[in-house]
Amino acid sequence: MGDRSEKGSGKHKRRTTIAGDAVRAHQVKRGGAETLRGQVKEKEQRHETPANKHNNHRDAGDDAFSCHKLQESLLSSNSGYSNYRGVLNWCVVMLVLSNARLVLENLIKYGVLVDPIQIISLFLKDPYSWPALCLIIVSNVFIMAALYIERKLSVGTISECTGTFLHCINLAALLFVPAGTVLILTSITPGPSVHKANGTTGYTHVIYPANLTHRDIYYFIFVPTLCYELNFPRSPRIRKRFLLRRLLEMVFLMQLILGLIQQWMVPTIQNSMKPFQDMDFSRIVERLLKLAVPNHFIWLIFFYWYFHSSMNFVAELMQFGDREFYRDWWNSETIPYFWSNWNIPVHKWCLRHFYKPMLVKGVNKLGAQLAVFFLSAFFHEYLVSVPLKMFRLWAFLGMMAQIPARLFCGPILEGKLRQRRCLDVADHRPTDRCSHVRPRLLRAAL
Repeated sequence: MGDRSEKGSGKHKRRTTIAGDAVRAHQVKRGGAETLRGQVKEKEQRHETPANKHNNHRDAGDDAFSCHKLQESLLSSNSGYSNYRGVLNWCVVMLVLSNARLVLENLIKYGVLVDPIQIISLFLKDPYSWPALCLIIVSNVFIMAALYIERKLSVGTISECTGTFLHCINLAALLFVPAGTVLILTSITPGPSVHKANGTTGYTHVIYPANLTHRDIYYFIFVPTLCYELNFPRSPRIRKRFLLRRLLEMVFLMQLILGLIQQWMVPTIQNSMKPFQDMDFSRIVERLLKLAVPNHFIWLIFFYWYFHSSMNFVAELMQFGDREFYRDWWNSETIPYFWSNWNIPVHKWCLRHFYKPMLVKGVNKLGAQLAVFFLSAFFHEYLVSVPLKMFRLWAFLGMMAQIPARLFCGPILEGKLRQRRCLDVADHRPTDRCSHVRPRLLRAAL
């Protein structure tokens, strides 16, 4: 047994020794091969010819000096390029230069025609026949009528049907009395035609019918809104510096509007009479294009004067907290987006008192939208035809023409918006904060 153990252990030792020798031999062989490859590479580098060096440098140079790749031109629609700020700046420079030439030409041809005294004299010429002032005074009759009708309804003195009928009569009188006054009287007073709360304070919470007071009704009449609420959002205090800035803007911009009318528009209109009488269409188009520039400037200045300066002045004076009088209509890419964002008080009134009630009554969206456009077209014509005493239906037709324009251009604009959103997502660029809202608004409008 002892001999067998010794023999077995000796055999195991021999096997272990043989395996170890084999591993060491393999490592030596591998190391020798690596050493041989290193010597061969070093020898090749040592005996490298100038031609081989030139070929290697030429390949590396081709990669370093390569300047072409597969790409589209920047102005191609497939390039995805959208940074045209420099082109916009260039257009602004050209616009300033072209309008500076027009201003200089106007001054050389007509001289200085601005005369503030002339405007004041028009107001003081006939102080005993001012229909506009008379209508402002008479409007209190309709205000009081609405207040007392609502009071009678609150205590149950009259029925709902009777109250509705009286309110309709009052609104009809409010609509036709000013028109009749202006058309009958010959002398009229001339004149130029991101949501953040402003704070809240501890005003008393009002419930119906405690709101049926003279103070409450006149507060609603003076604040810049068309939609009545029991409890309006209020600002905590009157900011005097803010109020003064808005007042200075109102005075300056009104004088600027009157100056542009006197200096630029009146001479152009006077020179346009003969082409219109002779029906010279080329001269008519030239006159209209010349009038388009000052008309555009006056419209933009009037927008800022009315919707920003004047409304903020009145709202600050009345501590009215909701200052969303307009939204970013200048970024409009569709017709519905423009009309729903440039005049927020009227838009809110149309939604609350006309559009949504029609939807509740079962009218479809398209029919309700057509009705809203028809109502807007009627009031545009009313506000233009009655003061000017000209019933030509131009304002009415201009508003109604928005409907086919919207239906025709809507699918095209929606496709462009969708394509631009896809490009923004593909390029991982941040989109505009309203880009995800506009397609929804367009689909809802259509």
